[in-house]
Amino acid sequence: MKAFIFDLDGIIVDTAKYHFKSWKIISKSFGFELSKNQNELLKGVSREESLDRILSWGGISIDKFEKKKYLEKKNELYKDFINNLSQMDILPGVKKLIDFAAIKGIPIALGSASKNAHQILKKLGIKSKFKVIIDGNLTSKSKPHPEVFLKGAQMLGVNPKKVIVFEDSIAGVEAANKAKMVSVAICGSGKIENARLNFNSLDDIPLEFFENVI
Repeated sequence: MKAFIFDLDGIIVDTAKYHFKSWKIISKSFGFELSKNQNELLKGVSREESLDRILSWGGISIDKFEKKKYLEKKNELYKDFINNLSQMDILPGVKKLIDFAAIKGIPIALGSASKNAHQILKKLGIKSKFKVIIDGNLTSKSKPHPEVFLKGAQMLGVNPKKVIVFEDSIAGVEAANKAKMVSVAICGSGKIENARLNFNSLDDIPLEFFENVI
């Protein structure tokens, strides 16, 4: 393998819970409760598309100016939640893989729909470790479209087929598969059927696995 691409939420840090809290507040302002199952369908999806889905579920129609207001409100709520992030919030196995990649000369990239990716990585103290950061500000299509990963491979200068993608969402795994990359799902005790490989956490991946595929 020539490169690693990491998703952000649920892979490097658990900020997914803050997205859920923020969207719940927004949905309550529309008069309904966002469920956990519905929230699962928002993972890996852009802020704009997430709002569109929430409005659809609630049977609500608003104009583009109202949409902009709610998108800004959601981001304000989310930024308040993540303001206190630190290195202590980095998920198990992340540092191990980053260090391994550095030793082996494997470039790493971030591929996320989040428009706050730079801020989050800076808070975690690992922004400088990423050669390329592809976030929601650089893409126009949400996962499961492969744009974010293909753009990452292009900016890293590597063949997409030589990239391992670490994801925790169905949409993210589908995007990696469409990009012809090796999809590795990190989903706790669950399993994402279409992923090339499934692990409980990054910490559960033996480094020997990478020795065999590099």
